Amino acid sequence: MVTGDKTVLRLVGRSFVGFEQALAEQAAAFEQAYPGVKVELTFREPQALYESTIARAELASGDIDVTLTLTDWLPEAMQRGLLVALDPLLEQAPPEGWPDGWSPSLRSLQRDAGGRTYALPYHDGPMMFIYRRDLFEDPREQSDFQARYGQALRPPETWSEYLKIAQFFTRPEQDLYGVVAAGLNDAHNNVYDFMIHTWSRGGRLLDDQGLPIFHDPIAIEALQFHVDLFNRYKVVPPEAKELDSVASGACYASGRAAMMVNWCGFATMAEVPEQSRVVGKNGLGLIPRGDSAHGAHTSINVYWVLAVAAGSAQKELAYAFLRSTASPALDKVTALNGCIATRYTTWRDPEILRQFPVYSTIEAVHKSVDSPPPIPQWPAITEILNVAIDDALHQRKSVEEALTWASAQARQLMEAR
Repeated sequence: MVTGDKTVLRLVGRSFVGFEQALAEQAAAFEQAYPGVKVELTFREPQALYESTIARAELASGDIDVTLTLTDWLPEAMQRGLLVALDPLLEQAPPEGWPDGWSPSLRSLQRDAGGRTYALPYHDGPMMFIYRRDLFEDPREQSDFQARYGQALRPPETWSEYLKIAQFFTRPEQDLYGVVAAGLNDAHNNVYDFMIHTWSRGGRLLDDQGLPIFHDPIAIEALQFHVDLFNRYKVVPPEAKELDSVASGACYASGRAAMMVNWCGFATMAEVPEQSRVVGKNGLGLIPRGDSAHGAHTSINVYWVLAVAAGSAQKELAYAFLRSTASPALDKVTALNGCIATRYTTWRDPEILRQFPVYSTIEAVHKSVDSPPPIPQWPAITEILNVAIDDALHQRKSVEEALTWASAQARQLMEAR
């Protein structure tokens, strides 16, 4: 689109201060390299972004050139032809270091069954265990924990240890809680937490025929544990049922929680002085595992990507923006704005490692990750899980009733499509 003497490149993505700041800098750099171009940035909340760009197919309308989108949504977007396959452009002018400059786990989810690539990684997860190192290493806290439980205070290996530590640090009179978790029914962290609790106990989401088994005993155990953190044990802040991932990360950064399992981007938030009261006090580790022999440390591999909209009339220019933003210098800009960069060069950058210790752990976490099923129906199934998990969290249904309903609804949806 041309406005006045400028060609306007329109980007639509998720509203989040880190994304907005980083993309503003990256857009300015692109405008400097392309003086005749103006990059117009629009940001929406996750559900609104999915509904507008994919469910209502705005990516095919011609009103968008570039989208910042979630890998969960890609199977549907690729199946419906809403994105441009980048392979010819990647062959002609790949980003510097492509593809080996990125972890294989950050290159797989944007490929279709035919091996075509539809996006470049922009912001990485994964989820990690994040904790207040200053509390864990405090001699008085260590002595009190040893006296109460007969064992040393250390980062938990298992979920039972996690609960014990959460109970120890829950002190409402001090406005301190053992854990903060995001309970908001936004089909985001509430669903991802359920998945991690299930996988880390050796459970799975689909059976051998590819049908949902959310009512499997391991999954029921997993969600019951999560629900109990809020309702039975009350180790989370009272408002946690209304917090999304961003707000829960801010709650941790304010110093009100001893631990959280959250996106590693919120570990970087906790190291930004303007956003955090716990700068330099944080530790990182692997997510706890289930207590049984089937338990394993795991994380969720979901990430944000930049893609070219199928309806764009300026696809090559849109790809040039993707390529520019994926450069080593501009990937580092992503990190410096509190997001999680995706290139090895940034993960290993001494300046980044000094400011954001999370990058010293990220490669190890990526060696044991799982992802939501890569099926076009998954966004709709996520909405079903969103309802079920919220019903269980607010105790409108038992965990077993909620997950049995979710399995039945998801199976009906898959059979209908």
